[in-house]
Amino acid sequence: MYVPTAFREENIETLVAFMQAHSFTTLVSIGENLPVASHIPLVVTQQGDSIVLSGHLAKQNSQWQTFPAHESLAIFTGPHAYVSPDAYEKRENVPTWNYIAVHAYGYPRPITRDSSREQMEQMIEDMVNTYGPTYSAQWHSLSEGYREGMMQGIVGFEMVVTRLDGKYKLSQNRTPADQVSVAHALLGSDRPEERATGEAMQQALDAEAQQ
Repeated sequence: MYVPTAFREENIETLVAFMQAHSFTTLVSIGENLPVASHIPLVVTQQGDSIVLSGHLAKQNSQWQTFPAHESLAIFTGPHAYVSPDAYEKRENVPTWNYIAVHAYGYPRPITRDSSREQMEQMIEDMVNTYGPTYSAQWHSLSEGYREGMMQGIVGFEMVVTRLDGKYKLSQNRTPADQVSVAHALLGSDRPEERATGEAMQQALDAEAQQ
């Protein structure tokens, strides 16, 4: 991901919090010299100094067979918005797009029911606790045969993040007046994504003012 210095975010706590809040990802791998991708939820945890992503794919989804021979990329995306040049002080400007994205790289390690029963059960437990804690009791009450069948139909994985790129493109390359103007315009939008982008800009402006 191309990340100009003005837009680079390197604070690990900030990046992890963003990943956890926007954890429905695009997971990209290389298979037979071609990119393959799946859209899946991930569980994002910090284990000591490491960031670990865990999730699962359908066993019939051949993407898991590319693990761990090639590096994979998990793309986390957040609010985004078109920025009109009419928000700038100077007339001679061009449109752009503001957005937040985090790219996490690593080598996923497959987890199957046959290779590691305990890890498979823990992966599912973590997924349920993260996304549907009220479903936990129901899951555990299901028949053993049904649960076994469901787990045999998926392949879990765990990916330790080896590289992390954070891009917060929120008009930091503009003048302070332009930043305020763009944030105000987006906050007044009737589109949720644009308002969310405006809120992210306003938070950044407030944090800058407090420094």
